Amino acid sequence: MPETHSSPAAPQSSTVSSPLVTEKGSTTIADNVVAKLAGIAAREVPGVHGLGTAARRAFDTITERIPGSQTNVSGGVSVEKGEKETAIDLTIVVEFGTSVVEVAEAIRRNVIRSVEQGTGLTVVEVNIDVTDVHLPEDDERPDEGSALS
Repeated sequence: MPETHSSPAAPQSSTVSSPLVTEKGSTTIADNVVAKLAGIAAREVPGVHGLGTAARRAFDTITERIPGSQTNVSGGVSVEKGEKETAIDLTIVVEFGTSVVEVAEAIRRNVIRSVEQGTGLTVVEVNIDVTDVHLPEDDERPDEGSALS
């Protein structure tokens, strides 16, 4: 479970500029918007097998088989968001043979770029919890959920 972080949601001084707060009004961005952008950006990084804990990934696999269901791109993503800043926690599984350090650095770069460009929020931190390594033989196991097909 990701650590609890000091919230960037504390009141910001008016000296911090933001495209979201202007003389003519303010724009608010929902937490789930930030979580989806971060989830998509993290999944784009080579070496990331998936996001979320084993239970979350198993649940997502089952729900994807339901006709009309939508893919959950924000599973494994937790967001703390203020008016102008956000902090993001990711839970990931890496592919065997990849450098965890390099994958984590690439995720941070991609998530920060995607969230800042997409929302105008300043990303103050991206914390990554690597919970597992996906092995090639994991794909060779029989599909335990085949009874659901």
